[in-house]
Amino acid sequence: MEILQVNPEEVVSAEQIHQNDKFIVANTQLIKYDELRNHCIIPVFAKDNECTISHSDFIDIVGNVSHRFFSGERITPPSIRISHPIKGRTPEAMGKPVEHLLEREKTVFYERMAFMYELPDITANVGGNNLSLSIGGVRAYNNDSLSGRKGEERFKVFIGFKNWVCTNLCISTDGYAGEIRVTSLAELFNRVFQLLTRFDAKRQLEQLSALNDYSLTEQQFALLIGRSRLYQYLPPKQKKEIESMPLSDTQISSVVRDYYQDKSFCRSEDGYLDLWKMYNLFTSATKSSYIDTFLDRNAGSYMFIASLLQHLRSNEKFWYLS
Repeated sequence: MEILQVNPEEVVSAEQIHQNDKFIVANTQLIKYDELRNHCIIPVFAKDNECTISHSDFIDIVGNVSHRFFSGERITPPSIRISHPIKGRTPEAMGKPVEHLLEREKTVFYERMAFMYELPDITANVGGNNLSLSIGGVRAYNNDSLSGRKGEERFKVFIGFKNWVCTNLCISTDGYAGEIRVTSLAELFNRVFQLLTRFDAKRQLEQLSALNDYSLTEQQFALLIGRSRLYQYLPPKQKKEIESMPLSDTQISSVVRDYYQDKSFCRSEDGYLDLWKMYNLFTSATKSSYIDTFLDRNAGSYMFIASLLQHLRSNEKFWYLS
């Protein structure tokens, strides 16, 4: 199928969106779309030399679907971050000292890539924070079997909201496809379109707004953090019976630090922390994840906080507070 590239004249400048490129920060670097498309080689399947779907084609597909699904809406250029460069050189540069290599003799592709488009006119306000609708995805070649013949390739796609205050992404399970497996661009287009079709923005905003109505005391927060540390070492059978903790120990430490220090989402003077603020402490911590685990941890944070909300509403048993 034909890939429609994003026309810069049809979108607003990324500078109009506050810190659009910082939706994930650790272990990544920003890259321009043109550089990714024109200066990075495309990996192949080793046994038949068939091309993989390139990072830029993936970005174009999601942009194409977004422009068609949200026809008439402004959409920003994609913000793209990459990690894990795989470097090489052209055949004529074989054996040449590194310091003598010319730029045209160097090759590179990036094993992992994340990107995001933003719709700046589809906005809402939750907890005093402006949110805007965002769409994006993640590709990690390390999840594909490139050593064999051409087969299914894996992609992750999301639609949710970005918090303008901190660039945290708010991704629910309804807006997240964590393992799209396809063999062609046409299949990928259809799967992305299906995700956008089933996403209910109004429902997600209602669920996010409900987080403002419930809070944890300092004692409850401390108990939850302590239990989160214990979770990592529980027997597998017991782990299956309770809500999974999406954050690593290091990320949990970030949540504790920001409970006291974050300018926007720290505790109140009496030690209370509402669930909207806690949710943002979690999603802020996930931004230190590697690209290939970032979306899973973000969506997992939503599931965890939603389970906590259900407990506070119904007084049902919740292991982290028992």
